Amino acid sequence: MKVLQIINRFDSGGAEKLLLETIPIYNAKGLHVDLLLLNGTESSFLKVLKAQNCCKIYSLGSYSVYNPIHIFKIIPFLKKYDIAHVHLFPSQYWIVLAKIISFSKIKILVTEHSSSNPRIENYFFSKIDQLMYRFYDAIICITDDVYKIIQRHTKLPKNKFKVIENGINLKIIDNAEPYLKNEISELLNEEDILLIHVARFSIHKDPETVVRAMQLLPINIKLIFVGDGNLRGKCEKLVQELELENRILFLGNRIDIARLLKTADISILSSNGEGFGLVAIESMASGIPFIASDVVGLSGLVKGAGVLFEKGNQQDLAFIINELIQNEDFCINVIKTGKLKAKQFDVEVMAEKYIKFYKTLL
Repeated sequence: MKVLQIINRFDSGGAEKLLLETIPIYNAKGLHVDLLLLNGTESSFLKVLKAQNCCKIYSLGSYSVYNPIHIFKIIPFLKKYDIAHVHLFPSQYWIVLAKIISFSKIKILVTEHSSSNPRIENYFFSKIDQLMYRFYDAIICITDDVYKIIQRHTKLPKNKFKVIENGINLKIIDNAEPYLKNEISELLNEEDILLIHVARFSIHKDPETVVRAMQLLPINIKLIFVGDGNLRGKCEKLVQELELENRILFLGNRIDIARLLKTADISILSSNGEGFGLVAIESMASGIPFIASDVVGLSGLVKGAGVLFEKGNQQDLAFIINELIQNEDFCINVIKTGKLKAKQFDVEVMAEKYIKFYKTLL
């Protein structure tokens, strides 16, 4: 069985990280899995995957991922594989159109990684979505919440869907060594309380609330943002306006997330909605308390194993951060329950579920 994973590009998002960790596992287990990128611009994740030499990596060039030329560039690959597994918009449109135009018999499936889909709110795109999804042989949803939203949106029968929860590489996190804080930046020292926010700067995230919360916290509390995206500049501008440049650092895309999490004292994810929130599980597994917005995709995952704050409420977030710092028993309990939760999400188990499901399609 030959499977082609298709995604827009190989940035440092959650979907990309899942592929980075699962493609080597699939191939080690005897499943032939390769990767096709609409845009093959070099990235830290891509360098890591190439270094493992575990699969073929194809790039359709450096065009915008929204360029319809990708439809025709995908077609030759459909003859070489049994299954095409696509991730993220617009890749999920282009694969459907490529299959229709070429009359290919390849099986196609899509993984829905987020509960937040702007196309649902747009009448025109919602209708196109409903049409496109009909051509998929299966739709994988990473949580029950995502399944409910997408099934309601597409109005497709329930047997078209499968829920497979994400997993993380627990071994990498367990073996990761923390940095000294001043190894990350000369603005940090060991006495600082270090907060970390790992996420892409996109419309789905809400980093501004974390920045505003920093205004309400003591000056020995520092924050590092890990990730990149088209809205990073907006957040950097806010930091400058609030004169927080000496307390908030932007590290960009990093491949040493496990080490950074082990170095931090508290992990935060401020979001408008998630599919699963891999960083939630990674943070819990790292043995630090995790705080998240009380939104779909995070609420069910974090409740009882982390701390939730009201979406967009910097006062609530600042209060929780202070409580974790000042109340040792509370902090220890959050860490303990988080580590227990994380053990339920092993990437090896997730990979086995996918392999088993792939076999049902053929």
